[in-house]
Amino acid sequence: MGAGTVALPIRRVAGALQSSVNTKNRVFPTPPTMPIISELFVYPIKSCAGIALNEARLLATGLEYDRCWMVTDPSGAMLTQRAYPRMALIKVELGEHELAIRAPGMSALRTPLDAAALSAPQKVQTEVWGDAAYGLDTGEESAAWFSAFLGVPSRLLRFNPEHERIVDPDYTGSVGGATTHFADGFPLLVIGQASLDDLNGRLNSKGAPSIPIDRFRPNVVLTGLDAYEEDYVESLSVDGVEDRAVQLQLVKLCSRCPMPTIDQAKGAPDPDWPNEPTDTMSVYRANPQRNGALTFGNNAIVARGAGAWLRVGQEVEAELGFGD
Repeated sequence: MGAGTVALPIRRVAGALQSSVNTKNRVFPTPPTMPIISELFVYPIKSCAGIALNEARLLATGLEYDRCWMVTDPSGAMLTQRAYPRMALIKVELGEHELAIRAPGMSALRTPLDAAALSAPQKVQTEVWGDAAYGLDTGEESAAWFSAFLGVPSRLLRFNPEHERIVDPDYTGSVGGATTHFADGFPLLVIGQASLDDLNGRLNSKGAPSIPIDRFRPNVVLTGLDAYEEDYVESLSVDGVEDRAVQLQLVKLCSRCPMPTIDQAKGAPDPDWPNEPTDTMSVYRANPQRNGALTFGNNAIVARGAGAWLRVGQEVEAELGFGD
């Protein structure tokens, strides 16, 4: 373990052993608590609804099927909730061989999970925030479906497995060559439940309603951390997962765009509180190291354990870093 780091739960011993003549009156330390995976989410189509899972296979690119599809305009430019908040209403289901896609007023659309099952797909070069990415067009039926629902000409791309999308090497350190699919920039997003609880307390104190975790679109949610403690976590480790040790390195705080203002159940901001939680976060989450950006959650890469399964309820060892 390097300088300036500490592995949880070492610092979580609550209370010292109190001596007493009568052993029945002795108070023993509270057993240290481990952070626990409380929720897992995948978002198969970028910017569409996520799926809560009890278990998910971890790949080098993140959780299996996460952001493997992306909606674009006919030129290949990505479409997201930032401009089309109704995308939140597009729900997906992972079948044995197909991804089922549904939305209000629309018949179900199905597309193969396996890119190899697409029929002579057109190869498309696209971009995710200026970063080159490569997709396979899933066809005219998909295009017509998304165009009809969103009201603009649209295409659905499947990430082309013949290509890799390399994570910004400025953040990957010794885990050079980390990859992802159509995610904004990193394979995983980790958020502590206590951070959301704290934010909701602040919202409630001004009369605004609580918001669910889906506003922030995490992949891994942890209980057992203090509020915003994930900001200081350098790595997360899970032992004994199918005989594969998992290690995630948390490498960059997640700067938030206005998307958390969109109610994911309605596909639009709350008309009474259209700028929340951004307004509340601006008071205390502006990060000077990110040019004043509002941060919430920590992006992660897969350092070890690709192929293993993560499960809700698993204990996690968190290593904190406080600098030298």
